[in-house]
Amino acid sequence: MPAASRTQDEAIAGTARRQPSLTWRLLCGTLAALVVVWASFVAMAYQTGVEEADELTDGHLAGVAALLLNLAPGAAVDAGSATERTRLPRLKAHDYQQSLSVAMWDSRGRLLARTGNAPLPPFDIPDGFSELKPPGQAKAWRGFVQWNRTHERKVAVLLEMQERDALAEDIARQMVLPGLWLLPVVALVLGLAVRSGLRPLYSLSDDVAALDVSGAQRLDARVPLREFAPVVASINTLLDRQQVLLARERRLANEVAHELRTPLSSIVLHADALARGLPAGQQAAALDSIGREALRAGHVLNQLLALARTSRIRLQEAAAPVDLAALARSVGADYAQAAWEHGGSIAIVIEADAPVVVQGNAVLLELALRNLVENALRHTPPGTRIEVQVGLSDPQQAAAAGTAAWLQVCDDGARAGAVPATPAADSLHLGHEIVARVAQVHAGAFGPAEAPPSFTTCYRMTFGLPADMPGR
Repeated sequence: MPAASRTQDEAIAGTARRQPSLTWRLLCGTLAALVVVWASFVAMAYQTGVEEADELTDGHLAGVAALLLNLAPGAAVDAGSATERTRLPRLKAHDYQQSLSVAMWDSRGRLLARTGNAPLPPFDIPDGFSELKPPGQAKAWRGFVQWNRTHERKVAVLLEMQERDALAEDIARQMVLPGLWLLPVVALVLGLAVRSGLRPLYSLSDDVAALDVSGAQRLDARVPLREFAPVVASINTLLDRQQVLLARERRLANEVAHELRTPLSSIVLHADALARGLPAGQQAAALDSIGREALRAGHVLNQLLALARTSRIRLQEAAAPVDLAALARSVGADYAQAAWEHGGSIAIVIEADAPVVVQGNAVLLELALRNLVENALRHTPPGTRIEVQVGLSDPQQAAAAGTAAWLQVCDDGARAGAVPATPAADSLHLGHEIVARVAQVHAGAFGPAEAPPSFTTCYRMTFGLPADMPGR
């Protein structure tokens, strides 16, 4: 591989490494959305766990109070004889047996029973749920107070707030932890799924990178997916156009090489003959031949330079309104002397009542028109009448064809009785190639046209609808 090509490939590879990755963009975007949803779920789960634990505790307090009120009152045992809660080792994170304290009074406020380590609440504590914090103590208690139906007994069931909050936190944590453990697993599976889903794209990228644009290759997707069909079709269309352009350029290069070989070989032969010595009359003929062949080769080279210029210039870089009528008059005036020396004439005919203005590059349009006029002078016999015609198409035809302004060069060089011209230097039609490319730059077309009466040959350039044309 040449060093320049290897350097270019390395530069492209380095640029590709610095560009953002579609895989990482999809993965990061998906994971970010997943984390947001997961965080919302965790927050809601935690809040739900706390609320459910509070409701569970309050329901427990109310249930115990109702149970005690429906039992016959009895004396409570002292603290030393109280039965402790049964310990259940199978409970993993939290002892769900809560330490409840109970106080029971009769209707006159006499304490009938009391159990637990909570301080004795006052008899006048209101019914329902409440939070108590005795003076001088740091602990707070959640309580529920209720009278029986006959209003003979009153029960207060108390639970330490710290124990209630610990239960709520434990329940909330048990709801959140599975989601937190599952998040990395989901992220890993999601990453594998994204990478697997993009594998056909990687294959397509490899196939595109392996294409040889100089050969007649076409792209075949190894994974036939519906989403890739337009991409593959577009790439194959570009490849077909590239092949057409390459074939056209190769053919043009071969023809140019052949065209230059003839004058250069003639110059070499005549120069060699002059070097060996020739009679005076033959020397003048040899010098004259060298001059003609040099001009011929120079003309071909000038055409090639003009062709290269049309390939480099983009219309967007220098687009401006161009008056085709004024352009035709200017070019016609420049070639009037040459037409007179050719024994013929050149005329300008404007077939439009309104200005014929197109949006384009004035330099390129002048170059194209000059090539058409020069070809008419070079390819026709002496006495040929040349006419540059400019006009606007019929509005209805223009709307249907998408073109309105046109510019053409006509001649009567193939008229009856005319002596055929000697084959011109531009036998390769390089001038027409230049005009065709100028028309292409201006989104127009170029080709032979039907010759008006009294003319035998016409070549026309067509352009799009002018910006100020009525009915556009």
